[in-house]
Formats: sequence, structure tokens, C-alpha cells
Amino acid sequence: MRRPIDEVRLHAWMPYAGGSNRRWIHEELGERMHPTWNPDADPKRWEIARTHLRTLIEAMAVRFGEIDVYLQFSTRQRCDTRCQTAEGDDCICRCMGENHGGAAYWREWIQVGDTTLVSSPEVRERHYVVRRADVI
Repeated sequence: MRRPIDEVRLHAWMPYAGGSNRRWIHEELGERMHPTWNPDADPKRWEIARTHLRTLIEAMAVRFGEIDVYLQFSTRQRCDTRCQTAEGDDCICRCMGENHGGAAYWREWIQVGDTTLVSSPEVRERHYVVRRADVI
């Protein structure tokens, strides 16, 4: 399962079950929700409203034993103009030296205070394996 940052629906993959996956989704999430099968996506997938994330993760873990979950997050780096223009190795900025002396020259920085900089957002993805309680 994947929660993409730039889309309003979750992406869920399940083994083919002879047409019973839609019925199972409705049993777990309710008859009023509208899962969409997207056969044009690569790979083909179910698309489900983001509000069902936790319930769907738990239900899929029970059904399949374990599932891979990928959650995307948007992050901004923070730094300081004094850090980026610094010389030498001493850095006490919140970037912990990552941008010291202009090291992260490829980022687009926006100055939001006298010396405070923030970068344009980056998308990062975390991978979790969620297992059913009785699976070791």
C-alpha cells in the first residue's frame, strides 16, 4: 500500500481473488465507500480514499499476514544564511552541518527571516512492514 503525497487516494495492491477483492474492501470499510480499480496504472491497483488508511492497513495485515506500507512525507530543510556562508568546520545550525558552507547548493532556498532559510519541499518515503499479531 502507498500513500502518495500528491494524490487524494491511497494505492493498494492485492493478489487477484476472482473478483472478491471489491466485496472484501466493502466489508472492511463500509458499503458507502467507493474503491476504484485502476487497470491503467503501473502496476494495476485499487485507489481508496485516504481517510481509510489505518483501517485498511490493519485489515490487510489480518487478511494477508503482512503487508508493505509506503508513506510519503513532504519535508523542508531549515538552515541559516550564516551557516551557508561559513568557512571552516564548526557548525551549530539546525541542519547539523548538512548545508554548511553552501554544501547543498542544489536546493532552492527561501529566506523567511533576517537569517533563516527554508528549502523548497522534498518528498520522502518511509517503508513499514505491518504484520498480523500472530505472525512472527
